[in-house]
Amino acid sequence: MMVNKVPSDIEIAQQAKMKAIGDIARDWGILEDELELYGKYKAKINSSIFTRLKDKEDGKLILVTAISPTPAGEGKSTTTVGLGQALNKIGKKTVIALREPSLGPVFGVKGGAAGGGYAQVVPMEDINLHFTGDMHAITTAHNLLSATIDNHINHGNTLNIDPRQIVWKRVLDMNDRALREVVVALGGKANGFVRQDGFMITVASEVMAILCLSSDLMDLKDRLSRMVIAYNHEGQPVTCGDLKVQGAMATVLKDAIKPNLVQTLENTPALIHGGPFANIAHGCNSIMATKLGLKLGEYLVTEAGFGADLGAEKFLDIKCRYGGLKPAAVVIVATIRALKMHGGVKKTDLSMENVEAIEKGFANLAKQVENIRKFGLPVLVAVNRFVSDTEAEIEVLIRKCMEYGVEVALNEVWAKGGEGGIEMAEKLVQIVDGTSPDFKHLYPTEASIPEKVDAIVKEIYGGDGVVFSSKALKEIKKLEELGLDKLPICMAKTQYSLSDDPNLLGAPKGFKINVKEVRVSAGAGFIVCLTGEIMIMPGLPKVPSAEKIDIDENGVITGLF
Repeated sequence: MMVNKVPSDIEIAQQAKMKAIGDIARDWGILEDELELYGKYKAKINSSIFTRLKDKEDGKLILVTAISPTPAGEGKSTTTVGLGQALNKIGKKTVIALREPSLGPVFGVKGGAAGGGYAQVVPMEDINLHFTGDMHAITTAHNLLSATIDNHINHGNTLNIDPRQIVWKRVLDMNDRALREVVVALGGKANGFVRQDGFMITVASEVMAILCLSSDLMDLKDRLSRMVIAYNHEGQPVTCGDLKVQGAMATVLKDAIKPNLVQTLENTPALIHGGPFANIAHGCNSIMATKLGLKLGEYLVTEAGFGADLGAEKFLDIKCRYGGLKPAAVVIVATIRALKMHGGVKKTDLSMENVEAIEKGFANLAKQVENIRKFGLPVLVAVNRFVSDTEAEIEVLIRKCMEYGVEVALNEVWAKGGEGGIEMAEKLVQIVDGTSPDFKHLYPTEASIPEKVDAIVKEIYGGDGVVFSSKALKEIKKLEELGLDKLPICMAKTQYSLSDDPNLLGAPKGFKINVKEVRVSAGAGFIVCLTGEIMIMPGLPKVPSAEKIDIDENGVITGLF
């Protein structure tokens, strides 16, 4: 019997019947003067639209998150896109908002970040490559500050910067392990003072986090000025504002701060803007894009990075705090495959039916549901269906959800697009219409750093407490002395486990989180607590995705995803 070959994501995207982006904008109430075209299918939206729509009632904010991710994949972005398409199919005017992909994963191992199957945003190739140039603008603005630091030291160092305490690295939007640790200014006196430096990937830059947490261009400039770039010989912080380049950096970012408009395969408008790391930063698209989507639609569906313990917690405690946002509901994506891994099954054995493993792995999903409920929000579990899932496995997962008292829906948007998400959309609308969320943050920012971290560890991770290294304790004391401790916490932790050990799957108990280092992102407005080894400049795998990407004489791209 002949089996039809399932098209790849890029093949599906290339067959899409896109509308001109001007038509999408007009259909959703965006005026021609508010649109800045980047070709036929991409545009930026001018900030003047916020003034025009400021009195318009906001739509309902829906956050999509997931269980703790596994190599088996969860399909969070695909679910976000498909849910937006499904809501429009049932008559709910809906916009989606996503992060921008980084070129590092595109050419490395992970691939693109534009959804998948029949739940994608397009033009997929453009979105996954240079898009509208936001990543390049952030890279340039960041490295302008890097160049200014070394230039200032070279020309007399009137700020008395201690070269041993420069905390501002350089960035590149590429996976390049050889640049993690470098020595700059070699070659003699004319090239400056020799010192050790390093590179991060662009999405780990504080400039990226600031872009995504800013309310407008002037807020962006003010936040840039507050970034701590070094300490002087007296141990006092030196900021970007001290170097007087925040204005130049904001000028470089004047277009990057504007949200990008594209569309899904079913012509649902998609705002794709910003993409901070979900480990070292807060892992959400921009506040500006989210707020714009709330003005344009009855529903705005967006996502947070990784699982609910990491991405959703930061979305709710950091992004919502600064943006004044109040979600109406949260969708937690789960897969049979990933739950089996949390139940102890090896990746190579996932295609074999294993009901017992789902029963055991359900503990991770249950904990993530509990986590969201602690913020006072209703939850819908979306089971992202794979062809290897058996009826018995699906039945036991649905039964476990019902026994736990959480609503659940099958999610087949990868294979069927919006049509495959109608059950999910209808149940979500019932939840939103039938509940009045009592949204609250997990902790007050006025609490001490140890108190805030302890709340996250005990309430969200399910751990017994925190162990701070002597280095971290000294850094906390210094932040307290500088008055920089009354900010939200951004935990830099492995995404694979509720603990800081990536090998502890499911819902582990009896562990403590080890905080090795505490640093402040004063411009972004949060305190980063590092646990374990967090990679801020990834490397390429033995066979990178770049080897599979090609283009022919007609400009047709293959192998992108």
